Amino acid sequence: MKKISVIVCTYNRSDYILKALNSLARQILPTNQYEVIIINNNSTDLTDALCNAFLQEQQNLNCLYFIEKQQGLSYARNRGIAESSGDILVFMDDDAQADENYLSEIRDFFDTTPDVEACGGRIYPDFESKQPDWMSHFLLPLTSTIDMGNKIKLFKGTKYPVGANMAFRKDVFQKYGMFNTDLGRKGNNLDGSEEKDIFMKIKKDNKKIYYLPSAIIKHQVPDRRLTFDFFKRQAIGVGKSEQIRTKSISQSTYIQFVLKEILIKWSVSMLLFSYYLVSFRPKKSWKLLQFRWYVSKGLLKNQTP
Repeated sequence: MKKISVIVCTYNRSDYILKALNSLARQILPTNQYEVIIINNNSTDLTDALCNAFLQEQQNLNCLYFIEKQQGLSYARNRGIAESSGDILVFMDDDAQADENYLSEIRDFFDTTPDVEACGGRIYPDFESKQPDWMSHFLLPLTSTIDMGNKIKLFKGTKYPVGANMAFRKDVFQKYGMFNTDLGRKGNNLDGSEEKDIFMKIKKDNKKIYYLPSAIIKHQVPDRRLTFDFFKRQAIGVGKSEQIRTKSISQSTYIQFVLKEILIKWSVSMLLFSYYLVSFRPKKSWKLLQFRWYVSKGLLKNQTP
């Protein structure tokens, strides 16, 4: 039976961090079978005080708390890996809440599935108000939502788990390296792709990444995350991060990705735009094109060192 290390990286989420941590304290998995590692990435709000209060209240829980001074989610995740003692590393966001069976489902799956290298579970959005009428099924991933049905299956092709709910065998990071610190969020920016970078390395090595529908979390979606400014910055961040990730592989990989963006993704976006337009859902149609426009802008913009 393998010990689980749950790594929760946090930055200025004092409104949500206790809900996340309390959900891990309520797991049905016995506390001697998992540890919780909290990495505070230089928060300037009440996060530090709240985390220390949690440690005092949950002294029966195997919980470790660290402050990572290097700014960036990848730095924080790498610190969590370095401080962990488990054979299975689970990453959960600081604005998520785990189902009480969450860790037991992950533990059982790794124990009974020898070829699993990594897995990701189901994520339900928890909107502060309501899902906006411009949010189509194709844009829900912007809220870290993932639901691929009720059956265990492989993530095929370019699909991979969402970072808010993912688990790895620890030796993955010995085989393929740590999270790329040139990628991922730093402070208030909305860059990403550090998870994709790891998962694509695993896939390239023909190792198995599974979708585990019984590993369930809820992910908070505050109203501020649905504003146009946030949407625009997030889409540009997607493109920018993909430029950095693909160029780190090779210039030809970047060029191939740009061609895929222009020839395939824009074509699909135009088809979806037309579909939503003729079905009298113009807000959904225009938002899809806006998203593709800003992703392309980030992808093609010259990134200064």
